[in-house]
Amino acid sequence: MTQRWKVAVDKRVCVRTGLCAASAPEEFELDEGGQGHARSETLPASELVLEVAESCPIEAISVRDADTEERLFPPES
Repeated sequence: MTQRWKVAVDKRVCVRTGLCAASAPEEFELDEGGQGHARSETLPASELVLEVAESCPIEAISVRDADTEERLFPPES
């Protein structure tokens, strides 16, 4: 079974840099307003998805394990 992650972009804090879609166009895209979002509610677990979330300048991308709901990014404070 392939591990999947729930990936969400917080639209309230996204500043529309487009880095997510530019870095991983298979997993992220921009809407008509230039706001990034995952192409699907769940994505295959991959280092690329985690790197994209970590590279978001304002940590607008959250990543959770789809089965356990464990938060993978951003880290809990």
